[in-house]
Amino acid sequence: MNDGKQSRQTLKRQLRSGHSFRAETPDILIVSLARPSALPLTGACAPCRGAAIWRHASSAPARDKMTQPEHPQGQPAIRTTAMPADTNPAGDIFGGWLMSQMDLAAGNVAARRARGRCATVAVDSFTFHQPVKVGDEVSVFATILREGRSSMQLHVEAWRRSREGEETQCVTRASFVFVALDADGRPRPLPSAD
Repeated sequence: MNDGKQSRQTLKRQLRSGHSFRAETPDILIVSLARPSALPLTGACAPCRGAAIWRHASSAPARDKMTQPEHPQGQPAIRTTAMPADTNPAGDIFGGWLMSQMDLAAGNVAARRARGRCATVAVDSFTFHQPVKVGDEVSVFATILREGRSSMQLHVEAWRRSREGEETQCVTRASFVFVALDADGRPRPLPSAD
């Protein structure tokens, strides 16, 4: 058995002893820590608002090769225009601005599915493949890949189109994990998908 599977099984055993399970994907396990000192986590673990995000080393995606469809799939969750106020000194749009647009788009899709408030708890593997220029139309597409009891993993892609043309290019993509929250900010079960 590899270390990732052993670590996951150990973590699940510890969860049964008083910790509540929040979300699991093939490469990320998110746990609410009611008693943080009772769960000895090491290595690739990072605390995040009372949660631990355990990332398996074997799950790192290949960052060199990005197979891109020729056109984006589905309808955009949001569409906006890159403005001069969003540039870096080289005149390109800040990567952080693009990341925030992707978080907004994923949040829209997650909130619609959860029928309420959601929070971003994990983001994985941003690789920027094309610069975004001032005046480019940026369309962000978000699709739910998996659902847990209270969590959702979404695949998010950002595409650019020059305002003078019709050709689109995938700029970046990432995986986001959201958790549905109740009025007190605590995880709640997702409603049934009707």
